[in-house]
Amino acid sequence: MNWLSQIVSVTVFGLRTIPERKGSAFTAAVGIAGVVAVLVGVLSIAEGFRAAMTVKGADDVAIVLRSSADNEMTSGLSRDEARLVVDAPGVARTAEGPMASAELFVMINLPKRSTGTDANVPFRGVEKAAMEVRGNVKIVQGRKFESGRNEVIAGVGAARAFAGLDIGKTIRVGQNNWTIVGIFAGGGGSAESEIWTDAAVLQPAYHRGDSFQSVYVKLTSPEAFQSFKQSVTTNPQLKVKALPEAVFLADQSTMLTNFIRTIGVIIAALMALGALFGALNTMYSAVAARTREIATLRALGFGSSPVIVSVMLESLVLALIGGVTGAALAYFAFDGYKAATINWQTFSQIAFAFAVTPPLLASAIIWASAIGLIGGLFPAIRAARLPIAAALREI
Repeated sequence: MNWLSQIVSVTVFGLRTIPERKGSAFTAAVGIAGVVAVLVGVLSIAEGFRAAMTVKGADDVAIVLRSSADNEMTSGLSRDEARLVVDAPGVARTAEGPMASAELFVMINLPKRSTGTDANVPFRGVEKAAMEVRGNVKIVQGRKFESGRNEVIAGVGAARAFAGLDIGKTIRVGQNNWTIVGIFAGGGGSAESEIWTDAAVLQPAYHRGDSFQSVYVKLTSPEAFQSFKQSVTTNPQLKVKALPEAVFLADQSTMLTNFIRTIGVIIAALMALGALFGALNTMYSAVAARTREIATLRALGFGSSPVIVSVMLESLVLALIGGVTGAALAYFAFDGYKAATINWQTFSQIAFAFAVTPPLLASAIIWASAIGLIGGLFPAIRAARLPIAAALREI
């Protein structure tokens, strides 16, 4: 026999004996399945949050903030400054005027539907062109608010997570009552966690005078961003910075996404350590139960390296069974699950859906394979080093 056929023969023989060791084999596979399910479940939170903050971030949309601001909450622009931004070269225009929206961003407290506890919800004042600027914001129920009136539209995520955001209902915020007239979708992005109204109505309601916090502009093309940025950042009348919307939204999710990923990897690593010991125990038991068979194969001329490879392949098969099972369970349990969490950079609630992505599943299977290979390595070496004569005396 050649080396490859020896490996195939020994591996097939080992796999056929798994039913005789089904208790330990099942335990090892379940342990690895648990590691994969937890890893995928936790990391799907980070993936979902990242997706909510970056989805549909258009390359031809830019946001302008005060140069020292890290987010909209810490920014501030006067109407004159907003007008200079809107008049900059590169801003798309229609017959109705520039495609731009100077916006106000405040936080309000609303009770969660699930617990009744209050949480921060972004309340955004926008101008007439806001929906056209973003391009992916559409009214899915009701209608758009009318300018000059205390009417609001709620994102689908906010309407799902917070009480009182149903069409026709009224919420009291500050000293004013606001009527919910519509529900809008934003392509799954962070806008779906917000409430929108007319900026001209929100300014006096919060005593903001004639100020804004950001300006969203639609550019003539993605290539126009550099000239637009150059114009607004070099204007001596302005102290602002300009970012593509996609870049800005990605930056806003970095802190929480990295934290969740770190916690997920730590938890999975601790569970993986336990699963590794389970795999080691299973394969050591398998080698001990097959001492005579392995010795007989060696006496018949099978080499030590085919024995090592076959034991590791057997461990890998068990790990893959557990890994695929765990990945499937995680996918059906978590993918698309609706949740909300706080964005630490704005301290507002963001509604999102868990996202079990193909790359995430692939990385989990790689984890499972690594556990299986490491778990089978030392038992495989032990099997190859069994003294033939001593092992045969056990017959």
